[in-house]
Amino acid sequence: MGPQEPNLVLLFVSDGHAEHYGEVAALVGGEFPAALIIGCTARGVIGGGREIESSGALSLTAAALPGVTLNPFHLDAEELPESERASAFWSQRFGGLVGEDPCFLMLADPFSMDVESMVRGLEAAFPGAPAIGGLASGGGAPGENALYIGSDVHRSGAVGIALSGNIVLETVVAQGCRPVGLPMFVTRARENILFELDGRPALQVANEVIESLCESDQRAAHQALLLGLGIGDGQGPFGQGDFLMRNLVGKDEPSGSLLVGAMLDEKQVVQFQLRDATAAREELQASLSQVGDGFAGAVLLSCLGRGEGLYGCANHDSDQVRARCGDIPVAGFFAEGEVGPVGGETFVHGYTSVIGLFRSRDSETASVEVTEGS
Repeated sequence: MGPQEPNLVLLFVSDGHAEHYGEVAALVGGEFPAALIIGCTARGVIGGGREIESSGALSLTAAALPGVTLNPFHLDAEELPESERASAFWSQRFGGLVGEDPCFLMLADPFSMDVESMVRGLEAAFPGAPAIGGLASGGGAPGENALYIGSDVHRSGAVGIALSGNIVLETVVAQGCRPVGLPMFVTRARENILFELDGRPALQVANEVIESLCESDQRAAHQALLLGLGIGDGQGPFGQGDFLMRNLVGKDEPSGSLLVGAMLDEKQVVQFQLRDATAAREELQASLSQVGDGFAGAVLLSCLGRGEGLYGCANHDSDQVRARCGDIPVAGFFAEGEVGPVGGETFVHGYTSVIGLFRSRDSETASVEVTEGS
């Protein structure tokens, strides 16, 4: 980075170093005393062009961000406001950023933080502001994850930064599914229980969709069938990327109903979706083809269910980012859940890769220079 001192360091630590989670921030801070550190623990880390899923590793990415203001935060679960107060809470927390076009990076502990509520509140305060994030995956029980912000180490809640000034964030959300069957209307539902699709029992419709598939897709559907919830104005036409993917978490034979990992509305458009490596690869490539140019670095939050287990090879999503955007640093981790926008609204996802691509707002007068290692 030459004479430039970094003012931001992204730190991701795999669970192979669990005994030393509390020491890492101090060690990194000693090397980068002028930089803000943000990061978390994970089952696998991403950095230096590599995705390391099954061995001990640390990913460090240092950035010099001239003209960029960093506003860090830590939030405990009990601080999270009720929905009617959420917009005012976040506006007050980042009062100086109103009208500044900020972007956000957030990391959370899945055992202690209601990330959906946090995201909805932040979006209400800053509508349209791009936001990405991930849920720490390095621990299997409450208190086992670590969240890093500055010199502090937290075992619960969420940390994040608002970035404003000479920085632009473009986002890619690749959910890795392809539609099967036809779009349908929810005609009877209660909370997350889906009773009827187009006036017919939902379980019966799902079985018919599965039976219409080829033999290999039928096998996949018994393990990886999801429900896509239509987003936008609901008028269609619907294509790949127009649905928010949610798990099918159960069924009830007597009532013919399905249990969905989301609250449902009657007259909502839905479509069954099949998750596989081909769909994930094609959607990621198509999404990356639509972004701009001139990016200096990227943050990749990828589901634990992707990586080698999905593609059969290492570094797939990182390689795709670099193939499209050049040999830029790609930092991140494998998450328990990913945060990113679909259809102009930010959601918490699963089975997804969320990519944040950063560049300077005014590339003629300032630049972002990044270096990394893993």
